[in-house]
Amino acid sequence: VTGRAEQDPHSWVQALSHCLSELNLPSSAIVTAIAVSGQQHGLVALDSSGSVIRPAKLWCDVESAPEASEISTVLGYTLPAGFTCTKFLWLARHEPESFEKLHTLLLPHDYLNFVLSGVYAMECGDASGVGTMDLKNRVFDKTRCEKVHPKLFQSLPSLVPPDKPIGAVTAEAASTFNLPKDALVAPGGGDNMMSALGAGAVRPGVLVLSLGTSATLFGYSETPLEDASGTVAPFCDSTGAYLPLLCVQNCTSAVNEIAHGYGMSHDALMELAEKEPAGCEGLTYLPYLTGERTPNW
Repeated sequence: VTGRAEQDPHSWVQALSHCLSELNLPSSAIVTAIAVSGQQHGLVALDSSGSVIRPAKLWCDVESAPEASEISTVLGYTLPAGFTCTKFLWLARHEPESFEKLHTLLLPHDYLNFVLSGVYAMECGDASGVGTMDLKNRVFDKTRCEKVHPKLFQSLPSLVPPDKPIGAVTAEAASTFNLPKDALVAPGGGDNMMSALGAGAVRPGVLVLSLGTSATLFGYSETPLEDASGTVAPFCDSTGAYLPLLCVQNCTSAVNEIAHGYGMSHDALMELAEKEPAGCEGLTYLPYLTGERTPNW
């Protein structure tokens, strides 16, 4: 389906189990705490028992572009289709049976936190990618949520500060993942927020450029940067401050699509590119393969 990008959240649980098994710890008892980082924006829909209702709609899923346009008009600022609240409205309109079952909305890393701890929670960094936060006060804005859909606000879990654990590893999770029961589960965060911590972007003047499936440029800010055009995403960071971020949706994926389409390796593409004059004789390639968010086309 054009614009669709989904994953089964259970595959993340399997990946977590594999990752922990690969550590070859001399004893699980040495683990005192665990934190999870994950892709932003994905909509994980859970029923009242905590079971996954349907595959998660990912950050790069743009089926909700019509809903994004409508929400942007209602809220008065531009939200690209990547933001979670647009996917929530899409689900309400296109899969009413699934939506009727929805009790809790989590983001990808929050779902793994739930599997580990049994606690529904979000931290402000990843939560700011839902699209309906009061950034200054670091809370979900009930009025904005209800403008998107009457059910959105009640479906969101509580927000926790970045420096407090959300809970502890349950007995079930301890058995599944070979972790000590009651080891602390930290809030963790979205991939960009965790990258900022790792790269030292925790003070003004440090910028991080990340080139992956998408490309992002982000840095620390002491105050929220709210760009009504939607060009700069108004995220919170994981220190209690803010992380304005610019995202281009198609980065390495654009090269991979060309390589796959022509059945060529990256090395072969490099060899051909080296033979071309600068400017490629005026040829322009617009790599909007999975939609785009900068510009928001």
